[in-house]
Amino acid sequence: MQILLILNNPPYGTERTYNGLRLALALAKSDPAITMTVFLMADAVVAAKSGQKTPDGYYNVERMLKGVLAGKGQVLLCGTCMDARGLTDAEILSGVRRSTMAELATLTASAEKVLVF
Repeated sequence: MQILLILNNPPYGTERTYNGLRLALALAKSDPAITMTVFLMADAVVAAKSGQKTPDGYYNVERMLKGVLAGKGQVLLCGTCMDARGLTDAEILSGVRRSTMAELATLTASAEKVLVF
């Protein structure tokens, strides 16, 4: 099953991105046949910035994204959203890549489930 998860909110300050990533990890763990794509848009693109340091005991979305990648999922970033926030390719987590609205449209059309946070 192909699942597309679209995240829009910033990585910290609200828990929508955190909860979306929790669901992505739980779904991937529940069935190895699931193909997971996480697409970060708007303020969510900042979640893919490498080198995040959070207080002990606090969730870290960088580690959660690494978990998606380790589970054979893919993480894509809206390139326009990256540019608007001054986020460069050199600053993002290894394994994550810049994408486009055209690719998101293709992924949406081919996904069996699309979840938006």
